Amino acid sequence: MAENHQKPNAIMIPCPLQGHIVPFVNLAMKLASKGFTITFVNTQSIHHQISKAQQVVGSTQDDLFAGVRNSGLDIRYATVSDGLPLGFDRSLNHDQFIECIIHVFSAHIDELVGNVVHSDPPLTCLIADTFYVWPSIIANKYGLVNVSTEPALVLTLYYHLDMLRSNGHFGSQDNRKDIIDYIPGAWAIAPTDLMSYLQASDIWTVMHRMIYKAFEDAKRADFIVCNTVQELESETISTLHQKQPCFAIGPIFPTGFTKSSVATNLWSESDCTHWLHTKPLGSVLYVSFGSLARVSKHEILEIAQGLLLSKVNFIWVLRPDIVSSDETDILPVGFNDDIKDKGLIVPWCCQIEVISHRGIRGFLTHCGWNSILESISCSVPLLCFPLLTDQFTNWKLVVDDWRIGVNLCDEKPVTREKVSENINRVMSGKSADELRNQIKEVRKTLENALASNGSSEKNFNQFIKDLSAKVKEKHG
Repeated sequence: MAENHQKPNAIMIPCPLQGHIVPFVNLAMKLASKGFTITFVNTQSIHHQISKAQQVVGSTQDDLFAGVRNSGLDIRYATVSDGLPLGFDRSLNHDQFIECIIHVFSAHIDELVGNVVHSDPPLTCLIADTFYVWPSIIANKYGLVNVSTEPALVLTLYYHLDMLRSNGHFGSQDNRKDIIDYIPGAWAIAPTDLMSYLQASDIWTVMHRMIYKAFEDAKRADFIVCNTVQELESETISTLHQKQPCFAIGPIFPTGFTKSSVATNLWSESDCTHWLHTKPLGSVLYVSFGSLARVSKHEILEIAQGLLLSKVNFIWVLRPDIVSSDETDILPVGFNDDIKDKGLIVPWCCQIEVISHRGIRGFLTHCGWNSILESISCSVPLLCFPLLTDQFTNWKLVVDDWRIGVNLCDEKPVTREKVSENINRVMSGKSADELRNQIKEVRKTLENALASNGSSEKNFNQFIKDLSAKVKEKHG
């Protein structure tokens, strides 16, 4: 029993968004494989959506981690209310949802942590998403080590919000448009490369208020872990590390880069494998705008016409709520007839299974962080169409710094001609070969980092060592 009490026990709480849940699940599995006990927390709403999506394919599992626990990993599962009824449309009523996350959710988390803090082994560590406003309060109340998670460049920019404000690049009546060259660890950043919230004119929305509180709170974390590779963002990581212990431990993928054994999808998956098998190698463009971002109906129509003009084979993931929860008829009239067998449209799919298929040549993406890391891992060049939040900042790394992708359209509005032209730049010819060669080089960096003596593996082991020392310091 005394030995068991030395076992590290962490509660992990991702933001209730699929793009945040996926890496959290993978991190939970990685920590559990190193001997951690984990309590993984989803909101009841997210759990309901995942369960509903699973039921369509025959699973009614309530404990999402039951399978991995059977394989010997000590991951427990809990759900908690976000303060809203299950039937409430969080997508259509976004601001009300965020207000609840700021003001109500923390009370439910407090109650949950209070209930599990004396579990066996005792709870010693809180690993929470950087976007929450309460981690330091909860951690201090229960004597937990506080670990925050966030991509590196995005964190650096939010970290130095005061510098952006005082230099007139954020929060003024008429923001400066020149290059931002004074943020520690972040070389030349154009104002258009900032996260969408830092480009907005109204800086007192509910999301802004959450960001201001959350990133001040993040400065009080004991450790920060970044789902990135040290060599790809070395200056940013080392600068952050001077302020707080910061570890680049990414990319955090499922073992063997195969489909996760834990359900995380909010929609039922369509199987694209059979269709992909019918296409020549390296001939298919994968199109997906992630689990959250919205696209206007006009943009959907132009992208659809651009796909037809390009004449490439494609798989297009069109979420049911991609335009709006109550908008259903979004494609051009007769589009499904026009594409014949050249295109496959699905509401959702297992992205890892699709982009790791040899039929895929390019990825038209919103530049979500998970999508970028998965693309690099599969050597699939990117066609970038950032839509919100950190996607503009991620785009900068992809196009300017790593040179593994191109823009869908340099300027708005999106036009079918530009869409077609840039699809072909990624899919064929000299430019496509150059992108593919460059992404293969970046992939090598990523693979080296994940090797047993690579930077991500060393950083992960150092994080665990420092975390254990901090737990000992707090608990004696």
